[in-house]
Parts: sequence; structure tokens; C-alpha cells
Amino acid sequence: MWEYTDKVLELFYNPKNQGVLEDKGESGVKITTGEVGSIACGDALRLHLKVDVDTDKIVDARFQTFGCTSAIASSEALVELVKGKTLDEALEVTNKEIAAYLGGLPEAKIHCSVMGQEALEAAIYNYRGIPLDVHEEDDEGALVCTCFGISESRIRRVVKENNLTRAEDVINYIKAGGGCGSCLATIDDIIVSIQREVTTSQASNNNPGQLAVKALTPVQKIALIQKVLDEEVRPVLIADGGDVELYDVDGDIIKVKLQGACGSCSSSFATLKIAIEARLRDRISPSIVVEAV
Repeated sequence: MWEYTDKVLELFYNPKNQGVLEDKGESGVKITTGEVGSIACGDALRLHLKVDVDTDKIVDARFQTFGCTSAIASSEALVELVKGKTLDEALEVTNKEIAAYLGGLPEAKIHCSVMGQEALEAAIYNYRGIPLDVHEEDDEGALVCTCFGISESRIRRVVKENNLTRAEDVINYIKAGGGCGSCLATIDDIIVSIQREVTTSQASNNNPGQLAVKALTPVQKIALIQKVLDEEVRPVLIADGGDVELYDVDGDIIKVKLQGACGSCSSSFATLKIAIEARLRDRISPSIVVEAV
């Protein structure tokens, strides 16, 4: 049994903003909608916004949701938070504000507030005529959670935005890992990778001279990567029966092939991130990400 705050229960039992806003051709206003989630996954939310065209202000809002007590209360909170705001002001509303408005949510229900924030962004993007999903890049990464169809890109974004430190947190926020659980180890690896990126970035900020390498041309950058691999990484790996080969460079994404003992070692991920990625970040750029192919 979930323990809800009085505010959550109040909004759940007495919702005031459920329904649809229909476009009646009213002068000076425009209706826009944003939809997130999937009924197949258990939660879905469609948010309707009525926007004053001249002032860019949200003059009314309604929602339709297929979800639990938290989903309904979060949607009510979202509507109350955005009414009267301009679209730019509304885009600043975070899922943390939605949860705070409710006096908090059970950890396992935080994803309801995230769903509200994403529906808001989707509606505003639709209004502005951007024919892309709010976080289109979320769909570009490798699929990590097949149960809920959630990509690595989306997990990385949510972990960074909310400073998440455990796979359990990711389940609570976006459900990834909450199905069969087979992807939990991958989610843990993603969290560790992000924590390492943050640490490296902070260290780099304390050593601004390192950023001078940003002036490298693509050819110079590839040559420097190859040089670091040949002179500083490969000798260490070869001594342990392994090796690495540079496969491709796409911006700051460095793709390599682990060979020999490194290719079959159970610690290959650690080799990739600690022995290779950390070294390239230290020598070239703190934003480098190394992936195995």
C-alpha cells in the first residue's frame, strides 16, 4: 500500500482539470496537445494547453491520463503549476517541482511526475511547430530496457538531470529496469559511466590548459587518439595478452575493437572505461566517450 500525502489524495479524489480542450475557433488563442507514455506500459498522459497567441501565456489546461493515483495527482499539479505562465516559463517547470507541489511522491511513483514534465514539453514543442518528439535523441541510442522500450540515451538524460545514483532510482523515474530486470546491470554501468564523466569534467575545469586541444582539426584529433592508443594504452594491454584497435571517430564518440584477452575478458567494460576512455579524456578531451564495437 502506497503512502500518499494529503495533497495527492485531495487532487486524486477531486480532480478539477481532467478533460479535453477543444479548438472552437476562438480568436487569439490556440490549442496544443502533448502526449507521452503508453497504455501498454501502464501509464499514459495527454496534456491540452490553451495558449494566448499574443502573450504566449497558457490561459487554460486540461489532461487525460491512464494511470494510478500518483499519475492523476501529478497531472493536476502540473496544470496548476503552468496556468498563467508563458511557454518559456512553463518549460522551466521540472518534475521535482511537480513532486514538491504534491508534498512528495512515493519513490516508486516518481515516474508520474517525469511523465507530466515530458507531456508539457511535448505540447509546447507541438505548439511551436517542431515536428520532433521532445527528446528525439532519446530514441537514437541503443535499446536498453526492452520491456518498456527505453533507450540508453533517455536513461543517460534522466540520470544526469536528476543526479540518480542507483538502478533502482532509474526504475522509479522512468521504469527502465522495472520489468524482467535483465538490463539492471547495464543501467548500473551507465550510471558509473556518467559519474566518471562528471568527475573527469570537474577535474578538467580545475586544469583549463587541457581544453586547448579543442582547437584540433578532425584529422589532428584522430592522429592524436591513435598516438595515445599506440604509446600509452596498447603496451599495457599487450602485456596482459590483449590489444585495442581504433575503429572509428565520430565527434567525441570513439569506437574501438578490443582484441585478444581484452575481447573476452569479463572486465572488458572496466578496460574500456578506465584504461582507454579515462586516458583519452585526460590527454585529449573530457567529453570523449569510448565504445566497443
